[in-house]
Amino acid sequence: MPIATIGIGANIGEAIATVERAIAALGELGRLTARSSLYRSAPWGKRDQPDFVNAVARIDTALAPRALLSALQAIEARLGRVAGDRWGPRAIDLDILLYDDLGFEDEALRIPHLHLFERAFVLEPLAEIDVSFEAWRDALPMGERASVERIAPAE
Repeated sequence: MPIATIGIGANIGEAIATVERAIAALGELGRLTARSSLYRSAPWGKRDQPDFVNAVARIDTALAPRALLSALQAIEARLGRVAGDRWGPRAIDLDILLYDDLGFEDEALRIPHLHLFERAFVLEPLAEIDVSFEAWRDALPMGERASVERIAPAE
């Protein structure tokens, strides 16, 4: 069964609780095999907004990438996400970071995620659950790495 790695973030409302609910909801899409601790991070892209709570989770899923994207968007809607500014505040954000070793791109989806290797708020939790990403995390500029702080261990 394919393994999908999902990036999770929120910075509106009860962000910690929403991220935890999102992680639990991923179990509806397959078997949750790993999840990171929770991290607080400075906003990326659009800076004038609250800090984010971020995590990464892995699931074994029978869903193909486009079907998985649709299912993630349904979870986002259920958890209160509404359309807004690119990189702006959001109740929840679920991104497919990786899907096995697949490289894929169309108008709605790119795997691996376009900015995967640029963002400490993704690479820090990802390296926690997969040591093969430690070198990518460690290669980030120190200022980028300093923008991420672990706030709660994985349950």
